[in-house]
Amino acid sequence: MKAGYKQTEIGVIPDDWELKPLSALPCAVVDCHHSTPVWTAGGVTVIRNQNIRDGKLVLTEPSYTDEKHYRERVRRAVPTRHDLVITREAPMGQVCTIPPDLKCCLGQRMVLLRIPQESADSLYVLYVLQAEPLQRFIAMAGGTGSTVSNLRIPVLKSLPIPTPAPSEQRAIAVALSDVDALLGALDQLIAKKRDLKQAAMQQLLTGQTRLPGFHGEWEVKSLSEVCWFQEGPGVRNTQFTASGIKLLNGTNIFRGVLNLDTTNRFISEKEGRGAYAHFLADEGDIVLASSGITIERLHEKVAFVRAHDLPFCMNTSTIRFKPFVGVLAPTFLFQFLTSDSFKRMIGGVATGSAQLNFGPSHVAKVELSVPPVAEQTAIAEVLADMDAELAALEQRRAKTRALKQGMMQELLTGRTRLL
Repeated sequence: MKAGYKQTEIGVIPDDWELKPLSALPCAVVDCHHSTPVWTAGGVTVIRNQNIRDGKLVLTEPSYTDEKHYRERVRRAVPTRHDLVITREAPMGQVCTIPPDLKCCLGQRMVLLRIPQESADSLYVLYVLQAEPLQRFIAMAGGTGSTVSNLRIPVLKSLPIPTPAPSEQRAIAVALSDVDALLGALDQLIAKKRDLKQAAMQQLLTGQTRLPGFHGEWEVKSLSEVCWFQEGPGVRNTQFTASGIKLLNGTNIFRGVLNLDTTNRFISEKEGRGAYAHFLADEGDIVLASSGITIERLHEKVAFVRAHDLPFCMNTSTIRFKPFVGVLAPTFLFQFLTSDSFKRMIGGVATGSAQLNFGPSHVAKVELSVPPVAEQTAIAEVLADMDAELAALEQRRAKTRALKQGMMQELLTGRTRLL
């Protein structure tokens, strides 16, 4: 072992760091009110498990209760700035901090952690609880439920926290929060660019805005008039094989790209090239997931089929499209299938409320405005350039996130010291 370090139950840490149970920081551990809140259309924010993501409180889909029930739920403690919230189950061990000036209470299955700032840095503890050693410890210690893992209060209080001097805690927290600020700025920029892309699609795909040099009327046609489409067959589980021809699933489709590398669903070469040969995809097809998705995420479940994806066979809950040559440009169709216009039309005819479920009969009812092919291609190129800009920003965000993970590994184990 490297000089100046010691082995602990959560890994190697510096000799001058202590390993303290969470409750000894000191930290007050306040369990939630064990009842379902009374939901209201507005009022006081109720923090729920789904609001905690990647160490942040996300209130894009807020829930509320009224003042009376808020007071009942905060009898043990009123959530305030610097407090932490950790989930006990479904999922377990997700943690965030309470932002300033937010009046809120906790839903079920979560716990409030209150750390006096003079004794420990709560932001430092937030990062420690998110880090891989503590998440692994939580996963191992919290599995007490018969069907759902549950992080019990005694286990939570005993979580081992690597504790450097307060000044080093603050330095680590500042370094990591700077990276979080950069990630937040990138998230805002990506969201803004996505909104701009959707606005451009609304204008360009409907002819409300025309590109320079193009004139004339557009025709409104149904999808069945401008392209061929086919739903995948219902391949039975008993037909699955360990190798052969890959079967497409909606989960393999994400933001214009197919990922079939990790699939474990195959059909035999004999069946795939025999009875199911007419369901084998071709290069240039556009595939779409048609079940098990929300209307809000439908734009993410469209992709072009590339040569390196082949061979694969269509499967249930997926649809492939072949635009008619000289009538509809494939790139224009792809942009339409990712547009809010397509979402609205499919949402109006599909079955299911939370999860969409639609097929060729629903797709056949969808209409789109069709300009000449040259204008279609020009429009698709403009939108594809915006897609490329978004992809570059998302790649930058992924690299920044990887940088943060590396920094957490170095700083929260003391491998790299800031003081």
